[in-house]
Amino acid sequence: MKHSLRILSAAAVVLLTLSCGGRTADSKDGLKGEISLSGAFALYPLAVQWAAEFQQANPGVHIDISAGGAGKGMTDALAGVVDFGMVSREVYPPETAKGAVGFAVAKDAVAPTINAANPKLAELLAHGLTREAAIRIWVTGEAKTWGDVLGTDDKTPLHAYTRSDACGAAETWAMWLGTKQEELAGTAVFGDPGVAAAVQKDIYAIGLNNIGYIYDNDTHRPNAGLCVLPIDSDGDGTVSPEENFYSTKEQFVDAIAADRYPSPPARDLYLVSKGIPSDPAIKAFLKYILTEGQRLTVPAGYIGVSEEKVAASLELLGVADEPQNEEETCQSEEL
Repeated sequence: MKHSLRILSAAAVVLLTLSCGGRTADSKDGLKGEISLSGAFALYPLAVQWAAEFQQANPGVHIDISAGGAGKGMTDALAGVVDFGMVSREVYPPETAKGAVGFAVAKDAVAPTINAANPKLAELLAHGLTREAAIRIWVTGEAKTWGDVLGTDDKTPLHAYTRSDACGAAETWAMWLGTKQEELAGTAVFGDPGVAAAVQKDIYAIGLNNIGYIYDNDTHRPNAGLCVLPIDSDGDGTVSPEENFYSTKEQFVDAIAADRYPSPPARDLYLVSKGIPSDPAIKAFLKYILTEGQRLTVPAGYIGVSEEKVAASLELLGVADEPQNEEETCQSEEL
């Protein structure tokens, strides 16, 4: 389920921009070029918003974005097929040796999702998912029933789903479980939307999804048919109030920012280039993402990167000493 988008206008963010009293991206007379991105489904929705706003201020720049998984993003970036690969995991040393340079641009998390009509829903929401139970589901394959998760003799069947594409979501989930994506058990489905749809159709399902594919963009509550299975971080078999923060996207994002959700499966999201970008349009776009563009992260359901990481990236890009546009103080409207 590959999504492709040729972004030619900023209609999706006009209200947000107007609420701030003017343009927010650097307007550079004569800035022209083509910029291409591919990769992680996790970063795709936010990248679309960044591209739309940047093009509003820089109409001479056209940006192409396609989602096909973090593995594809890294492969495309190293092959020079795209300017940036969207990667939802850490950049590995062998990739760095091939010239990959990662710029952390946002943060989100992967969470376990179940069908909202699961016959054991109330018990599962109260009990939660321990790391040990997750290992029995996705690593050893021993958990065949929901009773195996709850520690009872209940025989309600459990159907596990994972990702078929090389992706940061499954790799990050596997890292939490002490393994690799290719070792994860379960029915393999392509893409974040594919796993979400599979869980929505199967009342016995459990899958793994990025935040952006769990919550409705308008209500900020879980999409119809989906429910987050809380992680029981302390493994005591009960979801305490401190572990229960999944009702809305805002609650979840706040919990991640406060380190109340394990990391992994919380993780940084990267734009990866082959070498340090030198093209003026590409550098300007990345600089915008790391500065003005960071204000879009929270309304979109992400977390901005730390000031330290932003400063390091700007220095690496060679724009750390360039003057920043003065921006009017405003509170961004939710998209």
